[in-house]
Amino acid sequence: MALFGDPKAKKISEYEKKIGECNASIRKYYDEIGRLYYFQYKDMNTDNTKDINTRCESITKLGIQIEDLGLKILYEKGLKRCSACGTENSLQYGFCFSCGAKFPEGSDKEPSYTAPVDDIAPVEEVTEEATPAAEEVAPATEETPAE
Repeated sequence: MALFGDPKAKKISEYEKKIGECNASIRKYYDEIGRLYYFQYKDMNTDNTKDINTRCESITKLGIQIEDLGLKILYEKGLKRCSACGTENSLQYGFCFSCGAKFPEGSDKEPSYTAPVDDIAPVEEVTEEATPAAEEVAPATEETPAE
């Protein structure tokens, strides 16, 4: 079997490369979340919640994409995964050979993405200069009780 002549092997390789890129992006987002959280800890007047939430949402979407790519790899290998027990089965099977669960109609078709790459918004690199210093943040005003 020639690896370079096999279109299925080429597709699988492309999917594995995309999974690697997604994992690299996830590691980058984790690093940025840590920095944002640290800068928020360091300066209690800084609120990085929106930036942290944006990165968390991106990590979630990337995780879904990795899962989808894994299913596409299985499909290229002629397999599908049982949603009940997680066992890999041949595409031709109507029932899981391990637990007996029935596969839904059309489970032998190529899976599609549920979280396209384009849907993941790029975010700026986090640096200490990107977070406002304490003196740049408007100070909270104290209210005095009316007498």
